[in-house]
Amino acid sequence: MTAPLLEVRSLSRRYGKVRAVDDLSFAMQHGRITGFVGPNGAGKTTTMRIAATLDVPDQGDVLVDGVSVLVEPREVRMRIGYMADQFHPYPNLDVPQYLDFFARAYGLRGRRRLQTVRSVAGFCGLLGFGDRPATGLSKGMGQRLHLAKTLLHDPKLLILDEPASGLDPRARIEFRALLKELAAAGKGILISSHILPELGETCDSVVVIEKGRRVVAGTIAEIQQSVRAEQAVSMRVLRDAETAQRFLLTQPAVGDVLVDGDRLRFAFAGDDEAAAGLLQRAVASGIAVVEFARDEADLEDIFLKSTKGNVQ
Repeated sequence: MTAPLLEVRSLSRRYGKVRAVDDLSFAMQHGRITGFVGPNGAGKTTTMRIAATLDVPDQGDVLVDGVSVLVEPREVRMRIGYMADQFHPYPNLDVPQYLDFFARAYGLRGRRRLQTVRSVAGFCGLLGFGDRPATGLSKGMGQRLHLAKTLLHDPKLLILDEPASGLDPRARIEFRALLKELAAAGKGILISSHILPELGETCDSVVVIEKGRRVVAGTIAEIQQSVRAEQAVSMRVLRDAETAQRFLLTQPAVGDVLVDGDRLRFAFAGDDEAAAGLLQRAVASGIAVVEFARDEADLEDIFLKSTKGNVQ
């Protein structure tokens, strides 16, 4: 089995009396986009900063592609690209100069440096902004420049802290498309955000933390399965919704049944086999079922069901 790209091992970090991160462990694989979710003050940024070698834990370790952030931080820095939640470009530099500065800082030289700057600028949609000062970009284009800077040394792991914060809808869609292209190219992406529906559309897996501790982790499908002990089901009928309601109220594992025109919504505590049996009995009883589907828990549902709203 392939070793994890990122492995957080029993990580703890205190600031005074506050335990920002408390014995936190999780892992993610190459080519995956993992959402890092939690309330304000949950420890997300602290964990990301430790993984980016910008802070040191009190206990535990983080391995990036098998390399310890404590033992070999310089080696880790060549494997990661860190995008902080705030972007503060240097003044008096235009877009190519800004990227060239960081390319030099990463040790790129000569023709390779020029080609890399142009290639990354093209990927991030910045080629038309060659004469634009880095401080004069819109929020969306500034985030593209921030991402471009992060990609210059071709890191294996991207650590993105609230990268979509403040972006308009079009900019968020375009930014999300860039991330999917990067994941398809094999890069791992750890991304935090409070825009949960967007994360749900982007991520393969999610780690939810609260008060510095892991609450739940896994693929979206796995977590949906774990939190749906009783889940809403929607059924649309061709006619006689009241008859369908009376039928449903007599069935096992069915809770409250609400009728809205030709659509019925009800709580259902059964598994997939029980749901299939319920649908068969409904059709056999003469109910003209047009649609029958579970309302799958999205990332907001997962977040609300797995956390208690505790802050620190």
